[in-house]
Amino acid sequence: MLRVLSHVPLQLLDRVRREVPEAELQFVPMQGEPAPDVHGDVLLTHAKGSPNLAAVLARGVRWVHAYGTGVNEFPFDALGDRPLTCSRGSSAIPISEWVLAVMLAAEKKLPESWIHEPPKHWSIAALGGLHGRTLGLVGLGGIGEAVATRALAFGMRVRACRRSDRPSPIEGVELVRDLRSLVAAADHLVLAAAVTRETRGLIDDEVLARVKRGVHLVNVARGELVDQDALRRALDDGRVGLASLDCVHPEPLPAGHWLYSHPKVRLSPHTSWSMPGAFDFLIEPFIENLRRYGAGESLAHQVDRELGY
Repeated sequence: MLRVLSHVPLQLLDRVRREVPEAELQFVPMQGEPAPDVHGDVLLTHAKGSPNLAAVLARGVRWVHAYGTGVNEFPFDALGDRPLTCSRGSSAIPISEWVLAVMLAAEKKLPESWIHEPPKHWSIAALGGLHGRTLGLVGLGGIGEAVATRALAFGMRVRACRRSDRPSPIEGVELVRDLRSLVAAADHLVLAAAVTRETRGLIDDEVLARVKRGVHLVNVARGELVDQDALRRALDDGRVGLASLDCVHPEPLPAGHWLYSHPKVRLSPHTSWSMPGAFDFLIEPFIENLRRYGAGESLAHQVDRELGY
């Protein structure tokens, strides 16, 4: 019997029960000292951990899985020598669809091109398109790959900048080592990289000084990748024509923040991951690892604590 402690409500884990029936699931509140009968081999928790993480880990836990993609805010120091896995890349389908949606909306001038009264002209418009445009991808992990695949299908030129020297996993994607070269040619600049010591504040005044004028900036990664004060200056002077942001800093964004009202910002509350079946996508890596753990095999999707993802 695999004993699994979960900070995630058990009603979201029906798939785990069906596919790994030998797993015994026990819900544990995120606050307070665990009950005396709480003991488990595995902890399923949130990407930011929990206030009582240390106390729950002390109940026999030997492996931790973060139910999320980015773990930049996870309290790694509490883990000891326990491995941490996560669900990175599991939301690639809905997030990549969201990216294509906002790029199409920017090019086709939606929703501003809808009419509610007779227009001055019928059959006349100055709309853009994705075909022939250049997509600059910062990050080429699971989400970046999914965005690239869909962008290529629209006839876009796709260029990507990644930390690794590995060759492109997708035919037709041009790898660029220099971020400045990437941003200089991009019509749409999509951020899909993890937040690390090296990438925090990556999109700053220096980078934004080199962008193609009028670029559309899309962030589906983490708000900390962007120096938001620098972004505001770039929006105001026209270097950035539009910013579609699903991630900002901090989250939740406080009332009255300038990002809510800026005319060149399209803001969503970190919901690009949402689609029917989204929770099943997120739980799939955990199910795979439960089977591996039960069979004594090495775990997949492990987090590199030095890199932070």
